[in-house]
Amino acid sequence: MSEEDIPDKPNRVIDMQGLLCPEPVFRTRQNIQDMKEGEILEVLADDPVAEEDITFWVKKSGNELLFFNKREKLLKFLIRKVK
Repeated sequence: MSEEDIPDKPNRVIDMQGLLCPEPVFRTRQNIQDMKEGEILEVLADDPVAEEDITFWVKKSGNELLFFNKREKLLKFLIRKVK
């Protein structure tokens, strides 16, 4: 899925550039918990470990990874809250 295919803009954006794991996955989880079902969280990070950690957490948590992009060091995730 490309960014253009996402129907709505994210309901919340968290920029965690400069933070090292486990902080990005911890803050992603914390933010998703505060959101309503169906809302979209945009996550920006630059720790290379965050790609694996956040992707794994999304699958484990039952939420939906709508989009992932890696440009140079910047990682961008769009996650829809399912539960």
